[in-house]
Amino acid sequence: MSALTFTLMATPQQRIDCSPLTPDRLAGMSPSEIAGIELQCGKQRFPAGELFEIKGKSGSHIVIENSEGKLDNIGHGMQGGHITVNGNAGDYAGFAMTGGELVVEGSVEAFAAGGMRGGLLHIRGSAGDFLGGAIAGDRQGMKGGTVIVTGNAGDRTGDQMRRGLLLIEGNVGDYCGSRMIAGTIGVLGDVGQYAGYAMRRGTLLLQKKPLLHATIMDCGLHTLPYLKLMYKSFAGLPTSFVQLQQNRVRRYAGDIANDGKGEILILQ
Repeated sequence: MSALTFTLMATPQQRIDCSPLTPDRLAGMSPSEIAGIELQCGKQRFPAGELFEIKGKSGSHIVIENSEGKLDNIGHGMQGGHITVNGNAGDYAGFAMTGGELVVEGSVEAFAAGGMRGGLLHIRGSAGDFLGGAIAGDRQGMKGGTVIVTGNAGDRTGDQMRRGLLLIEGNVGDYCGSRMIAGTIGVLGDVGQYAGYAMRRGTLLLQKKPLLHATIMDCGLHTLPYLKLMYKSFAGLPTSFVQLQQNRVRRYAGDIANDGKGEILILQ
């Protein structure tokens, strides 16, 4: 069965809330029923059929063609199935996902994977600020699942992250892992200032040492056999992290101004 395909017919003037368009929400619906679903577009609501050309039958796989940065909430709350985005995505991609797989062939904007609890979000481009971070008024960001970013990520990556795995192959902005509660963030590229700011627990696994602030304490060189178990968990993921083997690291503890049980590991 061919995938259910949504092709954006014109560049929208306002942002479009795509949260109703997930495999679990559209299961069993006919194309005419799907076309009648109203989507929020700025202050107005439009039927999906006026914004997208819709082809195929509902099932476990959705494809969004001609996607661009004004399409927000793609994969919001999805529980299963597969969404492929050919193009860019807007804010809140994969927000509150609990299962399934969302693949964005381009880049995404802010708050991707916020509140995520399960599933896989693979961003082949770059991600904006607050990747896996908490939205305003929420005290926890990402709570589970796996996020892979082939490109770069912005500031506040993993802010208040509670659980899960963030793997960024490119560079990351300032305040990576800020206020982190638990979970693991891996970065192969450069990391901006104030990494681990106010983190309580969790692990930052980095290839390059960033400029660290005064309350992150140098604990010296260590050989950590448990890293082999971490690397084993990467097996089968579509990321360069599967090539990591070294378990010799320089370990930093902190933030000692906020409980101090987190760690920043710099691969040697």
